[in-house]
Amino acid sequence: MSAVQLGLWDASLGEPRVRFSERARRVAVRVHLDGGIELVVPRGVSERHARAFFDSRSEWIAEQVRRRRALWRPQAPFPPDTLELSALGERWRLHLAAGSGRARIGQVAEGCLSLRGQGDGPGLRRVLRRWLLAHARAAFEPRLAELASQFGFHYRTLCVRTQRSRWGSCSTRGAISLNLALLFQTPAVLRYLMCHELAHTRHMNHSAAFWRCVAACEPQWQRLDRELGQGWARVPHWLLAREGES
Repeated sequence: MSAVQLGLWDASLGEPRVRFSERARRVAVRVHLDGGIELVVPRGVSERHARAFFDSRSEWIAEQVRRRRALWRPQAPFPPDTLELSALGERWRLHLAAGSGRARIGQVAEGCLSLRGQGDGPGLRRVLRRWLLAHARAAFEPRLAELASQFGFHYRTLCVRTQRSRWGSCSTRGAISLNLALLFQTPAVLRYLMCHELAHTRHMNHSAAFWRCVAACEPQWQRLDRELGQGWARVPHWLLAREGES
């Protein structure tokens, strides 16, 4: 399936990447933060049906692509000199040290990390992402648990992931997933997103009842939701780049 086959789709906006999924239950379109388009097709769904679904949402997809491209910040050099983890109020200096063996990372002083080894760019990104995932998980868990206790929510598990199109999610079983990129948002936005996902433990939709539940936890949710909508501009390119991307 190619962009040429997708009805009147404007090929200048990029060709969708088609991903066939065993787990997906329905056709879906995702527009990533860099404007890349992914068409998710469940196994067994015909190309004709997937194409019709894409065409029916082409105007929305085009608008999302333009918005994401407008927000996407140019690539900065990697590794960065510093990590500004705004959500946690932390600033880490990053030192690229010489060394042999596989790429590795460690804290060498307060607020200072050292990247060592002979790993290439992707290898260094992987170890830095792993450190950030562990750091975010340790920082997010007590904050989420405190909010849940304060407002009487009950969730099952917390997972931190490097998602390219969603800030968070909550399953019907109460499993909450938060995007690693939230580290680069403000503390208030992080708190709002946690309230948002906790509210989904009671309402698995975006109904009026859901938003009342969010408002009870975070009265400023509308302003913070708009701020989060611009949040991809705060995320470093290297954090969510796929393997093989510069």
